[in-house]
Amino acid sequence: MILTINPQNPQPRLIARVVQVLADGGVVAYPTDTVYGLGCDIFNKRAIKRVHQIKRQPESKPFSFICPDLKDVSQYARVTNYAYKTLRRLLPGPYTFVLEGSREVPKMMLTRRKTAGIRVPDHPIPLALAQGLGHPLLSTSASDPEGRMLLHAWEVEDLLGNQLDLIVDGGPVPGKPSSVISLVDDTPEILREGAGPVEEFRG
Repeated sequence: MILTINPQNPQPRLIARVVQVLADGGVVAYPTDTVYGLGCDIFNKRAIKRVHQIKRQPESKPFSFICPDLKDVSQYARVTNYAYKTLRRLLPGPYTFVLEGSREVPKMMLTRRKTAGIRVPDHPIPLALAQGLGHPLLSTSASDPEGRMLLHAWEVEDLLGNQLDLIVDGGPVPGKPSSVISLVDDTPEILREGAGPVEEFRG
């Protein structure tokens, strides 16, 4: 099922419908400031397993997640002064920051090094979904079997529709994945160069 939501001013009653699907353990596709994403409640193990199956990825490979705003990040990650200043300057934006996860984060969402990838995208729809859910929203790119990112709701429906509970159509998205930057131990490391500028993190 496709639900069209205004990408600039998401309608609260439509956001509430999507949030209900997430709260009930559903897996949803939604637009972000980079590509279309797949998401679910980070506290629902069954839903997370479904996302792993859709992505054909081992469960040992954790996904990143979306926090509704900066103040929520410190609940789920260890944010040093350096990390906070960096995040405050660049978020919301097309970055995934890897930080040491807190005890609040389910084990399934952490790497072996106990780190977590955290996003605060510059897009009203995923932020409203995470806000409505009351805690972070799992976030991974919607892609085809070859790994090509999906940039339109109809592409997501064509390729993944029968595996999802709901697709949010918020119009086309830019199409470049987020830059992934590790800030663990206050030592910036570029893990993936994507949409956000990364010059300041070069050694």
